[in-house]
Amino acid sequence: MSRSSRELLVEIRSNVRRGAPSNIRVTRWAREAAGAKGRNAELALRIVGAAEGRRLNLLWRGRDYPTNVLSFPAPSGTRGGRAHRVLGDIVICAPIVAREARQQDKRLDHHWAHLVVHGVLHLLGHDHERELDAERMERRERRVLAEFGIPDPYRISSSVSES
Repeated sequence: MSRSSRELLVEIRSNVRRGAPSNIRVTRWAREAAGAKGRNAELALRIVGAAEGRRLNLLWRGRDYPTNVLSFPAPSGTRGGRAHRVLGDIVICAPIVAREARQQDKRLDHHWAHLVVHGVLHLLGHDHERELDAERMERRERRVLAEFGIPDPYRISSSVSES
């Protein structure tokens, strides 16, 4: 079996024309986040605008506003094309990512990377509902992002004012 057939397969769809990173970068971030759990697996990532992000957040979470990232883990044992294990779907709202990056004084590509990694980790079962789980997930995020030279996304910039 070739190396490429074992790597995480990332299907990316976008209805956003500007501001999203290349499919190559998104795939690299997702593969690094999934690590060995991404072998022989696939996920779908959709990049949306604010209206669709709001609609999906309302439908699935009951919250009437767009959010940065939504993750939908697949039921265990779900198979996709080429007999890959399906991890699930991720939806990222491009205008929210851009707004947050500006507000948090972060590079846009760094924030995109963080949210892709965050979404993939949710598909793998990580969550941040309890403090211990949040710390574990954040450690993993920091480790993955450091592989790309991206600084700690949870470090608050001194130029960002508290609200």
